[in-house]
Amino acid sequence: MSKTEKLFTVAGTAKNPNGTVKARFANDLVARIKILNKAGCTDINLIELPKAMTKLEALQHLTQVGITEGDAGFAVANKLAEKAKVAKKGEVKVKAVKAPGKTAEAVASAAVKTAAKTKAVKATVPADAVESTNA
Repeated sequence: MSKTEKLFTVAGTAKNPNGTVKARFANDLVARIKILNKAGCTDINLIELPKAMTKLEALQHLTQVGITEGDAGFAVANKLAEKAKVAKKGEVKVKAVKAPGKTAEAVASAAVKTAAKTKAVKATVPADAVESTNA
């Protein structure tokens, strides 16, 4: 988790009054059921998770538990695909490339020469920036 993600202890599905089925997340099972009933939701299917989980983890758990049939399964699969896409979007591929032109030794040598010209005795070059010729 690169940034702080909210954790949930309850997850499942519920059908809205307009007929759409959505994945639902909460931290209090009883309170969430009351809220969904008051809002007119039907087919409420919420479960307590074995531990606090992110939405992505909770959706994966719902899939493993077997909420994969009908509209509820479709809602879970769609939300899982959405969350997986967002999670993958945060990943960055890094490829190390050697800088063109000067080598680390040439840069260090130039720094020492510049320091000598300005009568500065101190030239700081990180140890890992200089390539060793002793192999």
